[in-house]
Amino acid sequence: MSWQTLLYDVADGIATVTLNRPDRLNAVNGTVIRELVDAFGRADADDGVRAVIVTGAGRAFCAGADLSGGGTTFDRPGDGPEAHRDGGGVVTLRIFDMKKPVIAAINGAAVGFGITLTLPMDVRLASTEAKIGFVFARRGVVPEACSTWFLPRVVGIAQAAEWTYTGRVFSAEEARAGGLVSRVLEPDALLPAARALAREIADQTSAVSVALVRHMLWRMLGADHPRAAHRLDSLGMWYTGRSADAREGIASFLEKRAPRFTGRPSKDMPPFYPWWTDAEA
Repeated sequence: MSWQTLLYDVADGIATVTLNRPDRLNAVNGTVIRELVDAFGRADADDGVRAVIVTGAGRAFCAGADLSGGGTTFDRPGDGPEAHRDGGGVVTLRIFDMKKPVIAAINGAAVGFGITLTLPMDVRLASTEAKIGFVFARRGVVPEACSTWFLPRVVGIAQAAEWTYTGRVFSAEEARAGGLVSRVLEPDALLPAARALAREIADQTSAVSVALVRHMLWRMLGADHPRAAHRLDSLGMWYTGRSADAREGIASFLEKRAPRFTGRPSKDMPPFYPWWTDAEA
């Protein structure tokens, strides 16, 4: 499958999704939204993909919404507010449901949806040239893409409030100091660092374990007592401890060799997965 606004490449177990509208600073329109959902679905369904990297073509990561339509850009047609679904949220909810870790390599400007897109990703790395902004209040709208749920969980309520209330654009170093990105790197070191992290995951870990851990971490953010984690940990250890991957993990450690895990997230998830559907029913 090919897309109009994205590049998609898989090599050595790593899928790289590149926003590819460099003439528009990778600004987002409806086509980008649809294609991002498709690309993440494709990566999630492919057992050959162990991790996903998202970056931008040219000098920007993503400049947010494409405002070329003028003042009515955010004036959505439809049957009313109850029927409207924010396109950014459709994308970030798809990322939230991923079984694969997702790494943002923020190579340049990331404002509006350009930064809220990254919030459900697991690790954010930024170039020294990146400029970041939750600029919604300066455009007369509100944060989207489920970011009012994700951002306080990533950086805390006070930092989230400061960035969203002011709408200012800030540096990669401020983003690192505020806990939004984990590392700031020179531009030519950004993608190699993202790939090295993805390779470490792909080469050294069980795909089933990582899929479970990803959801255990995210979904426990809403638990009201640690005993919820205890119950879930106990289920996880009961089932994974009896798996072929657990036996291989121990054998590879004792034999001092690289592991050869065979578990596949598409077919080998334990029977309690997805455990949260019962709670949501």
